[in-house]
Amino acid sequence: MKIQKLIIKDLIKDRARTSADLVSFKRKVAKKYKIPCPSNIQLLKAYHELLKEKRINKTERIETLLRTRPVRSLSGIINVSVLTKPYPCPGKCLYCPDEKGVPKSYLSGEPAVQRAKSLRYHPYLQVKKRIEMLKAQGHPTDKIDLRIIGGTWSYYPKQYQKSFIKSCFNACNKKQANNLIEAQRLNERAKHRIIGLSVETRPDFVDEKEIKRMRKLGITKVEMGIQSVYDEVLTLNQRGHQVEAIIKATKLLKDAGFKVSYQVMPNLPGSNPKKDVEMFDQLFKNPDFKPDLLKIYPCALLKQAPLYKLYLKGKYKPYSRKTLFSIIKKAKKKTPYYVRIERIARDIPSQEIITGPAKISNMRQLLKEKIKKEGWTCKCIRCREVKDRYDVKEKLYLFREDYNASRGKEIFLTFENKERTKLYSLLRLRIPSFSLRDSNDKHFLSVLENTAIIRETHTYGQLVPIAEKKKAPQHKGLGKKLIKRAEKISEKEFGFKKIAVISAVGARGYYRRLGYKLKNDYMLRNISKIFRS
Repeated sequence: MKIQKLIIKDLIKDRARTSADLVSFKRKVAKKYKIPCPSNIQLLKAYHELLKEKRINKTERIETLLRTRPVRSLSGIINVSVLTKPYPCPGKCLYCPDEKGVPKSYLSGEPAVQRAKSLRYHPYLQVKKRIEMLKAQGHPTDKIDLRIIGGTWSYYPKQYQKSFIKSCFNACNKKQANNLIEAQRLNERAKHRIIGLSVETRPDFVDEKEIKRMRKLGITKVEMGIQSVYDEVLTLNQRGHQVEAIIKATKLLKDAGFKVSYQVMPNLPGSNPKKDVEMFDQLFKNPDFKPDLLKIYPCALLKQAPLYKLYLKGKYKPYSRKTLFSIIKKAKKKTPYYVRIERIARDIPSQEIITGPAKISNMRQLLKEKIKKEGWTCKCIRCREVKDRYDVKEKLYLFREDYNASRGKEIFLTFENKERTKLYSLLRLRIPSFSLRDSNDKHFLSVLENTAIIRETHTYGQLVPIAEKKKAPQHKGLGKKLIKRAEKISEKEFGFKKIAVISAVGARGYYRRLGYKLKNDYMLRNISKIFRS
């Protein structure tokens, strides 16, 4: 540690600013002190020790330079994935692996599974260790997007769900609460605040009762494995539900304010390249679908799945690499501005996949290179996030896109550069189906009756700790401006007297400062008099 501290002092004096500069600097100091090249994590530890001892001043350049995998915090949040324990799954899907001691659809070699197994699936330890690892890599960990994965969440015992989420909050709070409500309340002021909480489930397990439970748990986003939009494909793959269940679940979730993420699977038995391309047309054009987020998981042929037996009998054949890439490129060309393609391909180890293009672990990177060579760009949110391209002098423009979805109306507001190649901040405003003039139905959540709802606000760029202001898009008031615009649209254009936000527990304080109050797990504000002249 003594040598590392000397190296940090040398680095402060050095003019290194890029990763290439840092590599050159490390070579010099390794030669100077006759040691192997130090790792970024070792140097960061020495840097924080010196800060604690008050022997150096905080230096943003050093922190940025030594940060490992900077992309982890360049979306304005930190993702923490935590895996549930193995539990029986109601599904019998042909493509789904079933490994003993691992939640169904997951395999031992996946990074998140490896971490969970080593910690015996304990939620507290998984969250704690992941936060510690991210801090050691130099990332701020104030704003956590918690993703609960493993099996079908809605099928797990209700008491286990409650206990699991309470343990996750306890890990972020660094304090053991007596119950879930207390753990949530503590997280509103904790160092590590959960500003988003998602679970994975099946469409046929989503109903009004389940949605009410999800809100009590603090969930704000639901990932649904829909896989296909064709009844015959779902039936052949033994999904256990039809497209009608997807449409119903999507509508219920959106009307309750949840962000909706679809997992779709090209190359399923019963489908073909033409059908898969048409599937993406349906996803983006049919108002019954129109997800907010999308994960494209090409069907992976695994020995642990029933599909493998069909393959051995010659009844299933994976696409060629060329065919699969063509399908995904066409999908990305169709993707609207309001959709974020979260992932392309699972983290399944390539050695576990028998054959086919799903073995390609860097599929997204290869596709990005091909798209760049072809001279076009994807409009999805992830491809346009400002990340580390922030320019304080760049003029921002407000964009608005209205579209019908799930019998309601969506209004997508963003701050971007003129060319729409840099996305700084976004907001999703929903006018629920129950609130439109041609509807006589009452909302199944009384708190949202005659209420517009903000389903998401997000400012991108480098994650800035809650109490700090840095040269980054966060904490510049972009989110507040979008919220103010959403309030005005809700009152002036639709005549609403109140507006709600499906706020995660850790973001409640932010909305309180804007005049919102907690009611039945939503943040509400009366807007009837704000815009009256």
